[in-house]
Amino acid sequence: MDTRRLILVMIFVFSSFMLWESWQKFNQPKPLADALATTPAGSLAKPGSAPPTPTTNLQAAGTTPPAVAAAPAAAESFTVSTDRVKATISLQGGDIVQLELLKYKEHDNKDKTFLLFDPKHQYLAQSGLIGEGFPSHRSLFKRVSGPTELSEGSDELKVRLEATTANGAKIAKILTFKRSSYLIDVAWEVVNTTGKPILTHAYFQLQRDDVAPAGESAMVSTFTGPAVFTEAEKFQKINFSDIADNKAKFSKTADNGWLAFVQHYFVSAWVPQDKVQREFYMRKLDGVNTFQAGLIVPLAEIAPGAIGSTSVSLFAGPQEQSALKKLAPGLDLVVDYGWLTVVAAPIFWALEAIYSLVGNWGWAIVVLTIIIKGIFYPLSAASYKSMAKMKVLTPRLMQLKERFGDDKQRLNQEMMKMYQTEKVNPLGGCLPILVQIPVFISLYWVLLGAVEMRDTPWILWIQDLASPDPYFILPVIMMASMFIQTKLNPTPPDPIQAKVMMAMPLIFGVMFFWFPAGLVLYWVVNNVLSIAQQWQITRMIESGGKAANDAKA
Repeated sequence: MDTRRLILVMIFVFSSFMLWESWQKFNQPKPLADALATTPAGSLAKPGSAPPTPTTNLQAAGTTPPAVAAAPAAAESFTVSTDRVKATISLQGGDIVQLELLKYKEHDNKDKTFLLFDPKHQYLAQSGLIGEGFPSHRSLFKRVSGPTELSEGSDELKVRLEATTANGAKIAKILTFKRSSYLIDVAWEVVNTTGKPILTHAYFQLQRDDVAPAGESAMVSTFTGPAVFTEAEKFQKINFSDIADNKAKFSKTADNGWLAFVQHYFVSAWVPQDKVQREFYMRKLDGVNTFQAGLIVPLAEIAPGAIGSTSVSLFAGPQEQSALKKLAPGLDLVVDYGWLTVVAAPIFWALEAIYSLVGNWGWAIVVLTIIIKGIFYPLSAASYKSMAKMKVLTPRLMQLKERFGDDKQRLNQEMMKMYQTEKVNPLGGCLPILVQIPVFISLYWVLLGAVEMRDTPWILWIQDLASPDPYFILPVIMMASMFIQTKLNPTPPDPIQAKVMMAMPLIFGVMFFWFPAGLVLYWVVNNVLSIAQQWQITRMIESGGKAANDAKA
């Protein structure tokens, strides 16, 4: 296989990878009406219907969904702030209807802070109790007076909302925000002031439309949707289309695991305490492209005069893998590298370790690229040696083509004879690079999925490694480097093929205009190192070939 075939193979592999990404994005369900509905019940929930009903393995006698009154047109809301988040809480259900992540900026407007829970996407966190007369996410609460900002010297900020059931039981919903954390504890407290035992369940759910967040494109497409993790079934991503068609397959019950909504760089996840029985559910609201995913946990029977409670943690923030690992088993898998996780995970570990030494993610990418290039030096050297030898033989191959162009069989025989005489393996330039392709694709996923790159500067004009180069300088440099590499390779004997190979740097360079700057930086550094290595090896081979020819002469 000569050099042009090698390049065509690489182009085919990379193009297939990008087309597969685009196909996945194209087949996501398209948004319908931009309406808001707020309740899940049944496989296709209807706006204004009751909370979810637990299945028989969780449900106790007498637990039935209540008839819920129509929600008010507009409930009051208030805002609480910590050093990491600014949350807007509605008195209707105590829902978190908006959540700003103060350390991050919007993708399209760096003057605004990033909204994770965003009314534009109907994205919010809801919870409620199941049982006749108990408050749901459509019930009105009263706020107990208290601070709305995390004070100096305090590690927690508690927000308490209260309601009373029809039979007189007192209910409280407590949201606890924490310093230097994206974790919010959501607790329900039931004071049984009735003369009968109380048995109820609590549900915790996330709601969102199926529209991908800003920054997604056909070139850079990542998963948006719900995910479930249990020890038995491990990490399961669920497509919105499967939920809409009632074809979603995921773990329904367990005493471990979590449920999340995943999008590029960020995640929101309900994480119950371990060994607490839970039931997972997902459903689409009827008539709108709004989806809900949640879990149900039971409360122990509450005797008259007693107090019962349950609490589930809500993580809503960036996909920082070190923090996610500490929070719950498997939660770091929301940074999904797919079938290449076994390769990508060590690469990210190395990148993070290098960052801890150099203190800049851009330079960490440069150093990691140099290290990877060094590890694969023997393979790359073998490939470039093969290419260089093929380049030396190109004039003789052209002569053979002129002599035996009409006799393909004789031409192939003479070519193979030449390869054997000169000890050149035509596959030598292809196989070493094919071995490296999984590493290159894994590094692509690492740089694409690392939230650590978001809003992170490198040098000069590169102020966000997760966004495209604003002046397209890196893509242009990459195009130039690809052109130089093409010139160093053997020239295809076919003039049309030669023109196609010369056009490839332009075609692929334009594609990289929309890639994150961190990805383009990797390719630029890799190409520069490849050029230096290929030039040196080619110079040595050509010098040796010239000396041998002079000796023969």
